[in-house]
Amino acid sequence: MFDRFTLITGPCLLETDDLNLEIARAVKGLGEAFALPVIFKASFDKANRSQMDSARGPGITEGLQRLGTVKQETGLALLTDVHEPQHAERAAAVVDVLQIPAFLCRQTDLLLAAGGTGKPVNVKKGQWMSPDDMAGAVDKLRRAGAADVAVTERGTFFGYGNLVVDMRSFAATRAATGASVIFDGTHSVQRPGQADGSSGGDPQHILVLVKAAVAAGCDGLFLETHPNPADAPSDGSNMVALDELRGLLQHVVAIRAALADGGLGTGDAP
Repeated sequence: MFDRFTLITGPCLLETDDLNLEIARAVKGLGEAFALPVIFKASFDKANRSQMDSARGPGITEGLQRLGTVKQETGLALLTDVHEPQHAERAAAVVDVLQIPAFLCRQTDLLLAAGGTGKPVNVKKGQWMSPDDMAGAVDKLRRAGAADVAVTERGTFFGYGNLVVDMRSFAATRAATGASVIFDGTHSVQRPGQADGSSGGDPQHILVLVKAAVAAGCDGLFLETHPNPADAPSDGSNMVALDELRGLLQHVVAIRAALADGGLGTGDAP
């Protein structure tokens, strides 16, 4: 699943079928235009929201139905988060990749349940974890039977409410875990708790961080996107606008071509 440079993209939360399909069809077209495998991602529940009254999503039953509609209409591979061990089998019956949220990357029972489905698993590196720390999480997933494992880098807390991405972490995490390492270009500019107790963000930094991560040799990208981020029920402050995604991917493809040609040093371009 992660043996090629892959784009994981979609909205933060599942929305209406019409909006989910608008995004899915657009990103499928971009994948075809740039010869990139695309995995459509969206969450049926955001169980770690800061505020009690924050939008959480449609829930697992309705959410999996909406994800199934995306697959039926577009043929795209699907990814969604699981927060509880009992969700893993139900989600695995519909989606192609299970994702472990950053805050839960050390939860043994959740990791074993996700790996035990036999599906590929993308585990997000906790904001307090080092590359070496992720070896245990990856080992749990593999020993449980995960078909493939990727680790997603989303930055490390620097003080309160700020994340810093160490560009050495892609090579360091790959060496420590033997897993592909994805860069989360949107959550890495998140500012947790900075918007009246909810997450804010600095989306103007997404492009430069993505370009740096691709040049540093990441194995794929995770980018949340929406036609109108200001209207997104979750994480709109750190999304890529859907109509800006093409321009960003043009930079990505150009950098990877330069890597392949040796024009940016000796970094590998898988």
